[in-house]
Amino acid sequence: MPASFGNRIRVTLFGQSHSAAMGAVIDGLPAGFPIDTQGLAAFMARRAPGGTYSTKRREADAVEFLSGLVESASAPGGTDGTGLVTCGAPVAFLIRNTDARSQDYAKLKDIPRPSHADFAAYLKYHGYNDIRGGGQFSGRLTAPLCAAGYLCKCLLKQKGVTIVSHIASVGGVCDTPLDPMALDPSYAARLADPFPVLDEDARAKMQETILAAARSGDSVGGTIEVGVYGFPAGHGGPFFGGIEGTISQALFAIPAVKGVEFGAGFGFAGMHGSEANDPYTIDASGEPRPASNRCGGILGGISSGLPILFRAAFKPTPSIIKEQQSVSLSRRTPEPLVVGGRHDPCIVPRAAVVCEAAAALALMNTEDETIE
Repeated sequence: MPASFGNRIRVTLFGQSHSAAMGAVIDGLPAGFPIDTQGLAAFMARRAPGGTYSTKRREADAVEFLSGLVESASAPGGTDGTGLVTCGAPVAFLIRNTDARSQDYAKLKDIPRPSHADFAAYLKYHGYNDIRGGGQFSGRLTAPLCAAGYLCKCLLKQKGVTIVSHIASVGGVCDTPLDPMALDPSYAARLADPFPVLDEDARAKMQETILAAARSGDSVGGTIEVGVYGFPAGHGGPFFGGIEGTISQALFAIPAVKGVEFGAGFGFAGMHGSEANDPYTIDASGEPRPASNRCGGILGGISSGLPILFRAAFKPTPSIIKEQQSVSLSRRTPEPLVVGGRHDPCIVPRAAVVCEAAAALALMNTEDETIE
């Protein structure tokens, strides 16, 4: 099913941008796993709309659990000292849409937005697709993806795996890269910001780049870098079982992702082997390990024990208020289009947490045994 992902922990998304609610069903979570509702709310807030550099649509993105949980005195989060834990049944939850303005999309039923899913969805669904807010193709659907991924991220955290992300670039402005060899203890506080960067000068330049695009009625793209620290060696497999492929499949489910690279990525194309290779050394404990990490922690599709590093490239938001050339699907005539509604001038700041969620979901579904 196009809306489902995973074999061991399977997530199925449902809903549309302007439906009454969206949500997910998660099958495979172990029984007795505590749900940190406060941590989940903070995670969701990093993706939520309404900030200075995003759409002005206001949504609380509160997660309402419907099934799969029971109360337990051993779990955190309850006001009476009792929290929620999984019971072994599929976990289902919803996130309500409360601030949709469907009237902004009336003309788009006949005039598709350039580079949006409108035209392709019209062809596939014979005109019955939900055009409001992009329907099931909207970035709104990354809200339930985030919630599901957060639970997987918590499972990995219990096993000593930490996932962090930052805005690697916006337009031509680049941030300091993540440490490719070890987790910097300062990342937890520095990257929990709604605009996660490591270089404050880069932050200011990125924010001005976004605002300049918005002022001109345009949008801008960028990249997100994700680091997975503490993931054990030996997971994954060759060919279709490779970790790169599993993570990439999850990442490409995020609307606007148009490219993914691991380690040095496309930079390898301009290197010699002597520059690209990661030589081996013996570490302080007497164990062999790569001395550098250009391969991004994955060799032959299998984790090497070094941090898993990858970047996802996001195209500029296609919904812009500058006039563009389109067509009338009913009249078969050229039509100019100025898109109304509320849209992100840059989706990248809100996408960092989504990439973390996608990575967590993918890593809990790697080939061989689940992380234990």
